[in-house]
Amino acid sequence: MWSGVDIAVPVPSDRLPGISMAGFRQRVPAPVDIAMVAHPSVTLLIDLSGDDGLVYDTQGRSGHGSVVIGMAPGELRVTGLVGECLQIRLQPGVAAAVLGSSAGVSGSVESLAAVWGRDAGRIEERLRTARSWDERFAMAADVVRRRIGDGLQVDPEAAHIWRRTVASGGRVRVDGLADEVGWSRKRLWARFRAQLGVTPKRAAQLVRFDHAAHLLAAGLPPADVAAESGYVDQPHLHRDVKAFTGLTPTAVAAAPWLAIDDVAWPDSWRAGRPVRSGAPSSGER
Repeated sequence: MWSGVDIAVPVPSDRLPGISMAGFRQRVPAPVDIAMVAHPSVTLLIDLSGDDGLVYDTQGRSGHGSVVIGMAPGELRVTGLVGECLQIRLQPGVAAAVLGSSAGVSGSVESLAAVWGRDAGRIEERLRTARSWDERFAMAADVVRRRIGDGLQVDPEAAHIWRRTVASGGRVRVDGLADEVGWSRKRLWARFRAQLGVTPKRAAQLVRFDHAAHLLAAGLPPADVAAESGYVDQPHLHRDVKAFTGLTPTAVAAAPWLAIDDVAWPDSWRAGRPVRSGAPSSGER
């Protein structure tokens, strides 16, 4: 499905810490139907297609247009007639500042208008009328930068624990992390959840699932993926995949959203992400 899609990414020097962006343009606007796959970041999906754009459906609730997707939204499908779309991925500590709170960071799916109010429409219109993807990336970076400056600040300890969780592929012990930052387990659990929207255990599960999902997409058998990702066995992997996506490991392996990650997110902060061959060519950069 990506053969008719141009993908644009910012140049490395323009990227902000904890933030990734990619632009998507269908050469000929066409209907899409994609099962979104959970990953360890909050997604701002900004619809630049006009009135007949994105429609999203999660747990029987539907919405239209630009949307904020939490880290683990469950079963979520994006459909509609899409021409252009800007996707912004925010690490959870950054997301808490950009969104104004940790609410929605974990699992909710909300319209961008519900989160940013009237600013959402103004930002969409500016992005829609920009002359190039580079101009759009610059606009979006400015919006995000200003919101980070005015938003919530995450404890350095919580940020350190998140980085350690990601670097380990989700294979960390909560007690050990608490010792690293000099917090009690109770304080770690409370502060991490309050500021990042998930418990340390849930964060580790999501990072581990993300690592496994990309190994599945790379073509590894589920049994090998389970062993390499730190699951007890293949049924354990199957249960986590089902819990995060509503899909089987086989369906996740074929998920179209994963098929473009090597192009859309070339400098992903994921630990141990496999590199696949045969990725689609990128568009404007």
